[in-house]
Amino acid sequence: MARQGKARRLSGAVLAALTAGPALGAPADWSLPSWQGAIGDAQLEIGAAAGASLFTTDQPRQPAASGYIKLMPRLHRDYDSGLSIGLDATFSGSDALSRGRYGEGVEKLYGEIRTGLGRLELGQTDGGAYDLAVTGPKVDAAVSLDDPQTSFLRDPATGRAFADVFPLRTEIGASSNDAKLAYVSPSLFGAQLAFSYTPNEAKDVLPFLHAGPHTPGRAAAIWEGSARYSGDIGPLTLTGYAGFAEGRAEHKLPGQHGLSDWGAGLRADYPINDDITISAGGAFRRSNSHALDVNQSWRGGATSVTHLSASLTDGDVVAGVEYGSGTADAVAALPRLGLNAYQASLGYMLSPSVELSAGWQGWNYGRASGLFFNAAPRLKLDAEFVHLSFHTSP
Repeated sequence: MARQGKARRLSGAVLAALTAGPALGAPADWSLPSWQGAIGDAQLEIGAAAGASLFTTDQPRQPAASGYIKLMPRLHRDYDSGLSIGLDATFSGSDALSRGRYGEGVEKLYGEIRTGLGRLELGQTDGGAYDLAVTGPKVDAAVSLDDPQTSFLRDPATGRAFADVFPLRTEIGASSNDAKLAYVSPSLFGAQLAFSYTPNEAKDVLPFLHAGPHTPGRAAAIWEGSARYSGDIGPLTLTGYAGFAEGRAEHKLPGQHGLSDWGAGLRADYPINDDITISAGGAFRRSNSHALDVNQSWRGGATSVTHLSASLTDGDVVAGVEYGSGTADAVAALPRLGLNAYQASLGYMLSPSVELSAGWQGWNYGRASGLFFNAAPRLKLDAEFVHLSFHTSP
């Protein structure tokens, strides 16, 4: 009854907020540009992003709020020739449910060189398969089923997001934010390429300075690449991509193998008129890393994840649905895992810098051996949420 009461109160707040949004309008002064200044001949830009969620779940005596904040400085010098040299960083702080895919305070710290031939990056940055990833539409990427910044389900044993047991991430990010060398080409006739090399699982800004974690089967020499193409067929815009990651394993246990990870995604956008657009798409990923843990890559098992979604956008309002699924084969002492997830959500863009979204998620987990924290081999949880996000504009 208490759960139902909280859910009703949250649902009422959701409806009030979303119906009040269009009536309040979107004041221009709600948009906040990033701070800009000069240091000698170089330009310093400091952007920021933040998000806060209120939610209710099936889990008793658990916190019902979560949030994060990010600071994104960029120092760069531009030359008349078109050359640009810069230093970029992303620093974040959050509670345990909003740590996203990186999970630490320094998410990115890298140098870059930009020319008409593309962008070269050196340091803690994303890999070449993640840079150009394409998935279906997301009402609010921060609280999507696929690769979210914030999760609403907590593991009582660790206090961390329960989604870490088997993350739904169709975007290939095998090297995470480990130090690497990466290249992203310019877009030419709708086509774009990206590649990266990560020597070790290390976060010392520059590659080759550290060998990575002291664990059996750690990944090394990770090559990642992807290709994306976008084109129009009449009023329909199609965007697709394919990516891969390959690496070797060090200090292998019997049966462990080098990393092999590949995926693809497709999105379609169809404008009905100047205000209304229908979008749909999805992505698929398959890896030999159990539950997408690169240190658990095995010769005999595979993990597959799928994400499908559709949305309807009308001006500043967007409504969408999502479906996600995944299976991780049993390998060594690791059990076979499965998940199915559903989401329905509604979003409203209050201004170019402020977004409000609300919705419902349902998660179903299963395992062939062992038990979840509910002392059963199956776990079913759901959540209702409201998420307010903010970011500076360039």
